[in-house]
Amino acid sequence: HVAELRSRTGSLGQGPAESACTDLLATRAYLSAMLHLALGRLDPMQVEPIWRAGDGPSLDARRLEVIGLAEGMLDDIEGAMERARPDLWQYRALRRAHVELDARDRSARWLRIPAGPLLRPAMIDSRVPLLRARLAGAPTSEGVRRFGDAVYDEDLVEAVRAFQRSHHLHADGIVGPETLSALNVPPEDRLEQIRINLERLRWLAREMEDSLVLVDIAGAQIHYFRRGEMIWSARTQVGRPSRPTPRLRSEITHMTFNPSWTVPPTILREDKLPLIREDADYLERNGLRVLDSAGNRLDPEGVDWGHPGGIVLRQEPGPENALGRVAFRFPNPFHVYLHDTPSQGRFASDRRAVSSGCVRVERPLELVDLLIEDGSDAGPDHAERLVAGGQTRNFHLTRPIPILLAYWTADVDAQGNVRFRPDIYHSDQRLAKALAEQAMTARAASTPCNRHLSLFP
Repeated sequence: HVAELRSRTGSLGQGPAESACTDLLATRAYLSAMLHLALGRLDPMQVEPIWRAGDGPSLDARRLEVIGLAEGMLDDIEGAMERARPDLWQYRALRRAHVELDARDRSARWLRIPAGPLLRPAMIDSRVPLLRARLAGAPTSEGVRRFGDAVYDEDLVEAVRAFQRSHHLHADGIVGPETLSALNVPPEDRLEQIRINLERLRWLAREMEDSLVLVDIAGAQIHYFRRGEMIWSARTQVGRPSRPTPRLRSEITHMTFNPSWTVPPTILREDKLPLIREDADYLERNGLRVLDSAGNRLDPEGVDWGHPGGIVLRQEPGPENALGRVAFRFPNPFHVYLHDTPSQGRFASDRRAVSSGCVRVERPLELVDLLIEDGSDAGPDHAERLVAGGQTRNFHLTRPIPILLAYWTADVDAQGNVRFRPDIYHSDQRLAKALAEQAMTARAASTPCNRHLSLFP
């Protein structure tokens, strides 16, 4: 905005009309900068819409607040802009990372690490000097010459593990195709990734509350915030790309202990029917009952599995139930929820986009205890008794707890390290394109000051 203002007003004279027009352009640039910093350059509902239970935060009220801040701090524009920025430590830390990366000298040619066999510890490989230079921040010809040792030693292995952890990769120290691909992403692409996630964090700041459950979809994590402090985290399993977990904001209203599971129509059609047709014992082995639309039990042998019509599959509570011991319910039109799972081994994987849209939660009974403590007046052992009873029971919170399912692919950890995640839903490119189109539209809509002179006869 400042650059635009200077380019359009720097050559103007100092007459009354020119002065008035300059004031208009300065005001426009100032207010635009404030609103973009506070709320984002784009309307998320047009790019990455989020479904909300209820009306959600008042965007008009926030705009008026930002405009009032701009008007009230005309003598301290830098201070006004600082106050307009989201008050999220994640945003401010990622902004610092953006500034640092943008300040680096990227004029030298960025050398790609060539493909080759898996690079394992103690191997000798001609690519090792380039790998060492890359991780030391000197991936140019001159930098590579300073790291001539071709032995993949333990110090470099540990540096690779740290890189893998920061890029959501399996931290085994082995340089395979996925690690190599991440290493070869040039700085300008990472800068763009940070930039578009700063936009997402501006949107996210509008949805955050001091106390809420936050599901980080791309990172496959869940966090519990109490009075602004993150007090609990766990891993999750989220929707695979063909069945993504939706972005939404709602409230956890109740929990179902020892739930049964009614197989959703999509999963029945696309997942279960092919397995049933191939294996006659699949239903019995997985504890699935066949019901008609009225809930009456049917004999599986009497069903035409080639063209079943009006049937329902239901899995009764038990150790193999797909929802595990508890499901966390919140209003939404996507029929998704959080739940326990018998597939505990998948939490150890670095790639956990494996579900059909719902969110599987690691250590769910710890989340139960937090929700009961903050959302009800029940004692701490209440959930344990409900689980031990073995019967399906609903427990309603007297004080519903906000929940936010959001998506971002770059942030900063507690130690200040930038962490990048795979863009599992291929959303980054769409957002980058939308930001570029917005910038182009804004430039096209800008009018040189001399075209406004007729307003001041």
